[in-house]
Amino acid sequence: MATLQELTQRVKDAVGEDAGLGKTFKIDLRGEGFIHIDGGVVTNDDKPADLTVSVKHADLEAMGRRQLDPMTAVMTGRLKLSDTGLAMSLQPQMQALFSKLG
Repeated sequence: MATLQELTQRVKDAVGEDAGLGKTFKIDLRGEGFIHIDGGVVTNDDKPADLTVSVKHADLEAMGRRQLDPMTAVMTGRLKLSDTGLAMSLQPQMQALFSKLG
């Protein structure tokens, strides 16, 4: 499993100049740290975000490798969303981002 720094670098590489989300996005790794995305800026800061996804580090990597379906993760409580409506509207962008993390 990648370290937080390695995972953050993968996110930075995937985001590039701009994540294309149009909103701030935070991944809460449930006690293992945070990844905050604001446009093209990716940090490990625990700052407020329009959408927060709470997921274990291992489950995030499994989604990136397409071994865990994000919808299944939500349904089973392995992935929690701060705003389901916003997450649904950003689903294509989030899937594209997660797919680059594997």
